[in-house]
Amino acid sequence: MIPLLHDLTDETVLVFGGGPVGARKARRFAAEADVVVVSPEFADREFGAAELVREAPDTDGIRAWVERTDPALVVAATDDADLNATAEAAAREVGALVNRADDHGEQDMGNVVVPATVRDDPVVMAVATGGHSPALSKYLRESFEAQFADAGSMAELTSDLREELQSTDMSPTERRDAVRTVVRSERVWKALDSGRPKSKRVAADVIGHQMGDTS
Repeated sequence: MIPLLHDLTDETVLVFGGGPVGARKARRFAAEADVVVVSPEFADREFGAAELVREAPDTDGIRAWVERTDPALVVAATDDADLNATAEAAAREVGALVNRADDHGEQDMGNVVVPATVRDDPVVMAVATGGHSPALSKYLRESFEAQFADAGSMAELTSDLREELQSTDMSPTERRDAVRTVVRSERVWKALDSGRPKSKRVAADVIGHQMGDTS
């Protein structure tokens, strides 16, 4: 299984199942996509900005919903394995991605795994255990959140530095090494909390020391 990032902006995600799992999936995808959740009842959970449709679709009903919404992704999160299998088949028939919430361990070919995610725009980090250990996924996600709390700010800072260094007489190798030095500098990471101006000054100082060491 190869991890990929997929932009679901302006796409539809169709979720079958209104239990806790369906609610969690709906919240996740509603941050970016248009989400429709179809279920005969809904758990007392937050579904984000998803549209909730109270209906208990049978096999034909599931296929009708897939055809009607033209989803980019179908999430099968009911407590009925046969209904989940129908949703999976219907998704594949129209070329949509599919995520089966009841498919643990060995994943079927083409099944999308939704990883535990840490987001600090523009940085996204994700970890998955193939369904074997959700507890480990959660632990690693929390560890990443603590260790890389300012990853988004570091990405923006180094993006600015790369552009600025383009106009200097530094060689491509020197520019690459300078940015790598900034990313690895504890001083710069600590300065990120103080705002962009200070972190840029510290980064410039770190690069200056690095250039002095190599000259």
